Amino acid sequence: MSGSRPRPLILRGTTFAWGSRTYLMGILNVTPDSFSGDGLLACGDPVAAAVEQARRMVAEGADLLDIGGQSTRPGHAPVTTADEIARVVPVVAAVRAALPAMPLSVDTAKAAVAEAALDAGADVLNDVTGTDPDAPLVAVAAARGVPLVVMHGRRGEAFTDVVGEVVADLVAALERAVQAGCDRASLIVDPGIGFGKTPEQNLALLRDLGRLQALGAPVLLGTSRKSTIGRVLDLPPDERLEGTLATTALGIAAGADMVRVHDVAANLRAARMADAIVRGWSDPDVAG
Repeated sequence: MSGSRPRPLILRGTTFAWGSRTYLMGILNVTPDSFSGDGLLACGDPVAAAVEQARRMVAEGADLLDIGGQSTRPGHAPVTTADEIARVVPVVAAVRAALPAMPLSVDTAKAAVAEAALDAGADVLNDVTGTDPDAPLVAVAAARGVPLVVMHGRRGEAFTDVVGEVVADLVAALERAVQAGCDRASLIVDPGIGFGKTPEQNLALLRDLGRLQALGAPVLLGTSRKSTIGRVLDLPPDERLEGTLATTALGIAAGADMVRVHDVAANLRAARMADAIVRGWSDPDVAG
């Protein structure tokens, strides 16, 4: 493992200079059953709704948009490969046409969906099964030469040392990706808050998030509206903004490089304030 800062990543002219500021990934859920209640399939025209939401998120300051067609909430209904492609590809193509310079990622665990999304204009693969030894997206990312988000997940909640084991699982996943042909500088890690972990384990992971910096890869944090916030505050998904903002600010203090969020404008403000404290700030109106 290396504690040095990873090299910048360039996507469609946008330079992700890790460590200079926090980047925001806006969430576009092309599903009927998102846990957060923002699934776009409930709209009459989900493609048009996705483009409208994408434009709004970009205007609010998103640096990258993450498009997914399979809910990952507990108890979600499985989606066939054909159905997921039918959900995701038209949205990727439409958002790419509307926002040609905007970096896009696809949130999937299926190789065929990843291939189709890349062909439609996606730039990054976001793999929710990233620490599974048989995760199929590693081969796709290596063959296509695209960045890969390696997210931690486990079946069940059996941890002795949740932080240490998450770090170890991510180390192994990164090594598998490099051995498969991925460029180390194109790999991003995500601790997988809420994936196979209890609320207490999620909180422990957030408390010691700084340990992930030893991996030498950019850290993506996805806590937006998640159930741990709901359990702590006893609130439904649509009332979890303040809790999300707390995790954004504290995550940045612990070294998060990017946050994956539903509410871009509010999280941008929290991120910029946290950046000013953590990374330094000077008044642009003061000369010299």
